[in-house]
Amino acid sequence: MSEAYRAGRGSAAIRDERDVGAYLATRLPATYAAVAAALDAVMERAPSLAPKSLLDVGAGPGTASWAAVERWRSIEAVRMTDSNARFLAAAETLARASPHPALSTASIERADVAAAEFARFDAIIAGYALGELQESAFAAALRKLWTACAGVMLIVEPGTPAGFERVLEARRLLIELGARIVAPCPGPYACPMAEPAWCHFAVRLQRSRAHLRTKGADVPFEDEKFSYLAVAREGIALEPIAGRIVAPPRRLKPEMRLTVCGDGSIAERAIPSRDRPAFKRALKKRWGDAI
Repeated sequence: MSEAYRAGRGSAAIRDERDVGAYLATRLPATYAAVAAALDAVMERAPSLAPKSLLDVGAGPGTASWAAVERWRSIEAVRMTDSNARFLAAAETLARASPHPALSTASIERADVAAAEFARFDAIIAGYALGELQESAFAAALRKLWTACAGVMLIVEPGTPAGFERVLEARRLLIELGARIVAPCPGPYACPMAEPAWCHFAVRLQRSRAHLRTKGADVPFEDEKFSYLAVAREGIALEPIAGRIVAPPRRLKPEMRLTVCGDGSIAERAIPSRDRPAFKRALKKRWGDAI
């Protein structure tokens, strides 16, 4: 199942209820953590954003919807769509048991993003979903989603070269359509990330006992690598940032080194330990943080 997700064909691995159970135990915690981390970056740049309606495309068991309502308490209506009936059955079971009104009353529908029609939504999330589309259907589906977006749209994909390539493709098209970049990039400049590197981030999550047993793991945590893009319509207030840390910070004896993407270039910044205030701030910075 993990191999299928890294290859961008995650739903194809879900064929029966046992597969759904395996997904809930092993993949859901990681995808939730990745979407939640990306949403945190969106909220940092758009702290006044308070969407009332959410479209969760390729929802699976509703992972992104749960992450969104935990962060945006303003959400009143949720629509989840997925082409996999097994996933949707799990999504409905979980959502109906939720104490959150927007989840317990969510619209849950079987639909392919390439064929479905969508009304307007304040927020749209496509979590680990667009990478499964055929190349020929990708651009049309993305245009359709952007047309349906009244506020902010978030795309999350696996943190692999293929996942980043799909995010980069979405970035090019959405900039052409007039979207404003929210995260991770500070602005709409040409992406300076060059092969063999690719833009991705990581979030660490604690493994539950079930997670450990299912994976046969000994380490009590897991690092989920992901690539993402958030864009917004004109009129959404955004806090400015100078750049974003695109590699794990390195602490050396005389300094901290941060790899920062900003203004169309990637540069390594050295913060000497003798500059105590700046050095203390740098010590708190993590991979993926804004500058």
